[in-house]
Parts: sequence; structure tokens; C-alpha cells
Amino acid sequence: MPLATSRRGFTAAVAGLAASALLTACGSDSSSGKGGETVRIGYIGDFNGTSLIAIADAKGLWSKHGLSAESRVFTNGPLQIQALGTGHLDFGYIGPGAMWLPASGQAKVVAINTLGNADRVLAQPGITSMKQLKGKTVAVPEGTSGDMILTLALEKAGMSKSDLKIVPMDPSTIVSAFSARKVDAAGFWYPAAATIKKQVPDLVELAKNSDFAEQVSFPTAFVAGNDLVAKHPQKVKKVLAVLREAIAFRSAHTAEAIELTAAKLRIPVEQVKADAANVELLDLTKLDALTKDGTIDKWLKGMNDYFVQVGKLKRPVDPKTYYTGDLFTGAGE
Repeated sequence: MPLATSRRGFTAAVAGLAASALLTACGSDSSSGKGGETVRIGYIGDFNGTSLIAIADAKGLWSKHGLSAESRVFTNGPLQIQALGTGHLDFGYIGPGAMWLPASGQAKVVAINTLGNADRVLAQPGITSMKQLKGKTVAVPEGTSGDMILTLALEKAGMSKSDLKIVPMDPSTIVSAFSARKVDAAGFWYPAAATIKKQVPDLVELAKNSDFAEQVSFPTAFVAGNDLVAKHPQKVKKVLAVLREAIAFRSAHTAEAIELTAAKLRIPVEQVKADAANVELLDLTKLDALTKDGTIDKWLKGMNDYFVQVGKLKRPVDPKTYYTGDLFTGAGE
């Protein structure tokens, strides 16, 4: 099937896919823990976004800290930031591409989770360089790490988004559209990229996070609503205590954490294991040290410089205005 070459033709070809994706932007609630204060928490269905929630559910950590958790799966971080702002969530999980949202004052980063290496610029077979994407149709979930990796790769190639036909698209629609060869390329991530690979096994990976390791770090994080942090500090502390215990368990028992994540997501263990291979875990000792010595602030400052450059932020922001590292370390005392 030939690749779509115009916005009009492309839109007609995938309109049905997009409509379907919008109906499945987030999943149904699941609950864990009984009789405690209710906390509503969002996550993304991959190892980065799900593992701590899966551990907390399986090991009874919510009840241990006087909480009852209602968890909801989302397709990306910006949707969770929106849910925090409208009061439909208390906490959520975001990847690095959405970090500009708390930096712009829309939420607080309450816990750094991992360093990611799952983002890719994927291209159809036969496209072997970023330069060859000029004038091509490229799908991207706007405001996500897929958007970020695409922008960085274009910059490295001396290009910009204006050189492409950018089509904003929901992640599930990208899987369908790329597999059906309705787009030439995508700014995307694993494990969803592995699903595409089953349909397009000879796809080309034009860029990945590690290509930019010296330029910027890619932390994932848990976020909370501004009002919740300001008005309910004890609830925040309880949730952070749960996350800290889950982080410690994940570091010490990674294989079991993978199994628990697979069980929660109802997918094969081997699939989660492959996904986890794109993650750099950070244990509690390291997270506390990186928070206290200012390293995490440096990571966030580096990301803010990038977000200013691409127009997501108007000016650099002090990470201390949105990263509540003192609450994270304090929850362990």
C-alpha cells in the first residue's frame, strides 16, 4: 500500500483509527487497599509507568499506609496532567517529554522514578536518515517523549518540524497507522514500538535517547495536583511512602517486579522484560543522594533549556518551584 502523501489523504485514511483511539485514551479504574483514605492515581501501561503501582497493589502497601488506591491507565502524561487540573486524579505518571507541564506550573513533580531509554524515531523500511524525512508524513503524540526525541533528532540533523508534515496522533493510532504504512515515520517509544515491529519487522530506528545522553537526561516521574500538595501534605506523604517502598522492592527484586507488572497489565512477562531493558532503575539511596546534591535539579534545568528552545516554556524555570524533592526524601524519615 503506498504511503499517504497529503494531509487530506492521510486524514481520510486514518479518521476511523483516530476516533477509536480517542475512545480508549484511558482505561477503567482498578482498586487496591480497603478502608483507608482514597487516592486516585494514573499510570501508563509500560514498565516505567506501571511497576510501582503493581508492586504497591500486590504487596499491600496502600493499606499499610492507610490508603485505598484507585488506579487508572492512560496513554500518555499530558492527559494525566489535564486530569490533575480538573480534579479527576490526585497523582499521575509522566515521561520526560511531558516534564514541561509541571515546569509551567500545572502540577508538582513529587518523585523521580527512572531514567528512560525507550524513545525512538521510527521510519518505514528504505528510509535510513533523518534527512530523508524531509517532506514526509511523521506522526507524533504532542507534548510527550516521542515529541522530544523527534525534535532532538531533527535538530541534530540540522532540520526542524517545518521540514516535515507533522500529524499529531494518539499513541494507539500511531501503532495502527504505522503498521498500515499510512505514515512515513513516528516519534514514539517502547514497548508500543515492539507491537509495530511485529507488523513492520524491517522498520528503521533513526534515533534513540542514548544518542543525546551528553546533552540531556530523560527522567520519568510521578506528579501530583498543585492543590493536593498545598492543602493535603499528609496524604502526599503517605503516597510517597508507598512509592518509596515500591522503589526499594523494585531495585531488590526486579524480576518479580517485572512479573507483577505483567500480571497487572495482563501481558506476557517476556514483553515486560524486554521493555524493562530500556529503563535505568534508580534505587532509594541513589534517588535521595541525587535529590540532595542537586543532580536532579540539573537534569530538570537541562530539560527546561530544551523546552525553552522549542517554545514549550517562555523562560527557564527553577526546578525548586515544581520538584518537591524535600517531600520525597522526608517521606523516608
